[in-house]
Amino acid sequence: MALQNIGAANSDDAFYRYKMPKMITKIEGRGNGIKTNIVNMVDIAKALARPASYTTKYFGCELGAQSKFDEKTGVSLVNGAHDTSKLAGLLENFIKKYVQCYGCSNPETEIIITKTQMLTLKCAACGYVSDVDMRDKLTTFILKNPPEQKKGSKDKKAMRRAEKERLKEGEAADDEQKKLKKESRKKLTTISTKDGASSKTAVSKKKSGSDGDGSASPVERQHDTIHNHDDDDDVEWQTDTSLAAAQQRIQEQLNSVTAEMVMLSTNEELVEEQKLEKAKKGHTDGNANGNTMHSESNGAQANSFGINVAEIKVRLKNGITPNQLQTFLGSLKESPQEVMTAVFEALFDGAGKGFSKEVGKKKKYIAATVEDEAAQLLLLRAVEAFCGKCSPDAVKEVALVVKVLYDDDILEEDTIIKWYREGNSGGKNSIVFKNVKPFVEWLQSAESEEEEEEEEEEE
Repeated sequence: MALQNIGAANSDDAFYRYKMPKMITKIEGRGNGIKTNIVNMVDIAKALARPASYTTKYFGCELGAQSKFDEKTGVSLVNGAHDTSKLAGLLENFIKKYVQCYGCSNPETEIIITKTQMLTLKCAACGYVSDVDMRDKLTTFILKNPPEQKKGSKDKKAMRRAEKERLKEGEAADDEQKKLKKESRKKLTTISTKDGASSKTAVSKKKSGSDGDGSASPVERQHDTIHNHDDDDDVEWQTDTSLAAAQQRIQEQLNSVTAEMVMLSTNEELVEEQKLEKAKKGHTDGNANGNTMHSESNGAQANSFGINVAEIKVRLKNGITPNQLQTFLGSLKESPQEVMTAVFEALFDGAGKGFSKEVGKKKKYIAATVEDEAAQLLLLRAVEAFCGKCSPDAVKEVALVVKVLYDDDILEEDTIIKWYREGNSGGKNSIVFKNVKPFVEWLQSAESEEEEEEEEEEE
């Protein structure tokens, strides 16, 4: 059966995971009794996680024709002769209104009927609740024929997992008993010979030594420390930023004609750098004359961080490329976390409603700063810190922001879950982690479903 991606906007994405069968129609009857039969409507509705009666009724409402879906036979009929392309276009409208999330366009949503008899779509990925337009004719049909709840399927999955775990534990116990019986038999046969006893002792020592060496708990405890040291060694945080060095780099990267055109903007940037350096130096000197050593260091760090944000803003305004931004960040002396936080603040300062869309537009700059798992964690912590300063409208979209970065392969699933667990274990429970919780739960559920499918295929 031919498959296609759900949603016209995803038609060119070869790696899109949500798919549905291509529509197949058949014209039946003649004259006034002519009808269009959507042959595979049941399979399409199953892929969309919607009752087939909804899609059939939607076709009838939009075409102004009578429609009928037989629950027993699974036959979907619409009066009149209608082209497949026309019905496929109506199905696309149905997907936009009643399937895809209005926030992140993910099709994994659930129709919920509120106490006030309003329809909403709750997204399992980002947690966004979309309000359905109640003026549509189909909404009346849905209110009279509400969708089935999915709680039963979750309970069945949990029961299946528990049953598999019990079977595995039983098999492990049986294997252990068999090993004990074999070892007792070997001891009885080798106890009379000295060489056999000594070899038995040697084997037992070798086993105990290998178990000690193979323990994973010390490695797991030291993994984060070693990983952080490796990341620091890979990054070069000192680069010559003098005028001569800047000109040399430009000459290497650009041809002679382009280099002359860029030289003027480079000189202007260097002038801005000199002004910022003077401001930084003057602030540090003032702290040295008027305050203690402790307050001086704290003030210098805070001022330096502010200067980095201003520097990055100037360079972004002058049209710096992602690669040039990456080179500039390598010249800063602050910690990697401070640099990442400054970059994110400079990119999205003043963000409010539409925060996630701005992240999608500037994703190339973010991708240039993220090279490994450690940098992904720095980025997530920068998002967390930024949400503590931005408007409430922007904080509401933090799950959408993380999903955009995840969909663009800037953030990985394991890193997002690790960051979320660290935030909750630290007792923060902030509004950021509360808003991003539905997306993390969706990631975990999607992973468990894939594992179940793989296990079923193996069986």
